Amino acid sequence: MVQQTASMINGVNVDQLVGTVNAIKGNPELAKFTFRSQTEWISGGHSRTTIQSFYGAGSEDTSRTQPLIIEGDEPPVLLGQNAGANAVEAILHALASCLGVGFVYNAAAQGIKVEKLDFSLEGDLDLHAFLGLSETMRPGYEKIRVSYRVKADAPREKLEQLCEYVQKTSPVLDIIRNPVPVTVTLEA
Repeated sequence: MVQQTASMINGVNVDQLVGTVNAIKGNPELAKFTFRSQTEWISGGHSRTTIQSFYGAGSEDTSRTQPLIIEGDEPPVLLGQNAGANAVEAILHALASCLGVGFVYNAAAQGIKVEKLDFSLEGDLDLHAFLGLSETMRPGYEKIRVSYRVKADAPREKLEQLCEYVQKTSPVLDIIRNPVPVTVTLEA
């Protein structure tokens, strides 16, 4: 009897990745996910977000036996205590993390071995709207710049094509680039 081992590239189980893609092709409902978080204000600019359960692949996920905790705060110049990244910094983290996952997973699917991948991000924001000093300026980022460096066993042209593809498929980049309907409800 021959024992078959999983094909691992970049820490990604490529056999499982292909299996997931094929399962979704066969049952598109498996692609529907609902992610959740709970955030509690602590003091000043400090808040704590707890993330644990989510719905995906046709059922409630219970793989996280312990919640994930994300601390949020502001730097002292914005009246905080630096207990965590502020919300707009967390957006930069989310974007880089999403682009990284997309790049590494897609590289693995193409047989490209990535030795090193890192991102630098900058976002320009003007506080006028946030502070209630302008109704014409937007309160969010005016511009975000992303640069990445990759060392992999593929030619530059192939890596550039991969980067372009990842931009088309990144959920977080899509969220930033396109309006998402958001409902906000004050509960009693």
